[in-house]
Amino acid sequence: PHVVGGSAVVKPPLSRTKPPPFSVRVAGFSASNSQGFTTSAKEEGPSCIFVGPIETASQETLEALYRQARDAYYSGEPLIVDDMFDRVELKLRWYGSKSVVKYPRCSIRRHSTYADAEEDLSQGLALASIWILIFAFGCTLCLVPIVYTISLAYQDPFSSGASYDSQAANLEFLATVNGILFMGIGSVTGYPLASAAVRVLQRLWRNDLVALKGACPNCGEEVFAFVKSEKFNGSPHRADCHVCDCTLEFRAKTEQSVSRLGRKWVYGRIYLVSRKVEAGGGCEPSA
Repeated sequence: PHVVGGSAVVKPPLSRTKPPPFSVRVAGFSASNSQGFTTSAKEEGPSCIFVGPIETASQETLEALYRQARDAYYSGEPLIVDDMFDRVELKLRWYGSKSVVKYPRCSIRRHSTYADAEEDLSQGLALASIWILIFAFGCTLCLVPIVYTISLAYQDPFSSGASYDSQAANLEFLATVNGILFMGIGSVTGYPLASAAVRVLQRLWRNDLVALKGACPNCGEEVFAFVKSEKFNGSPHRADCHVCDCTLEFRAKTEQSVSRLGRKWVYGRIYLVSRKVEAGGGCEPSA
């Protein structure tokens, strides 16, 4: 085996007697051509496209490598190791490439059916707008009584020159007491609402709480759920499909992204939870 650009490990062909299905020029140097001579593609084995570091590779280059490695794997002569293939696929998913879009499928390792999931920005914005309204309502409950009490306090100096009887003085005292009570009740009810809204909005911005969407592994309909990231939730989130009533398990993963104002990139999978079929019903994977 030889290393291509320090990023992809090339596996030797399964059989030396069978010629490789294709020959691709490597944009780099190997141990053979550095000595002043060239080795044929058949003697070296299959080669893959030079991409350099995956973190800085372009989408077009990664798509070409992904298609080449996928076709070579299906032909029985893999080009790159599984870990490198997964990294290329994950980077293409971050780019939003259509080359890595997959439909619900079965996992041989887990013996389960699953589908890929991505962040549902529309549902996230809808939830954020609701909490913004709650935050505004809580701030209103806190600020309006304070403004009302301050306005009453500033009215007293302007009206001090006028003469009041005892009844007017009592009414003024009651108004002041009502303002203080109004301010206290508003602070007690408004501050918890505003602080709770701030915490939820912060979690939404950091993607600690995210909306995932994807195809149901059983019926193929689009489903979504609000899921906590693995950092805050040890157990996966479970929900029922609104079409086939199958139990689904949402698992979210986050990756740090420096190009999105500090927000994390979220992706995940939706697993079909297998369970025994109840009498007269139940949930079985569709054919």
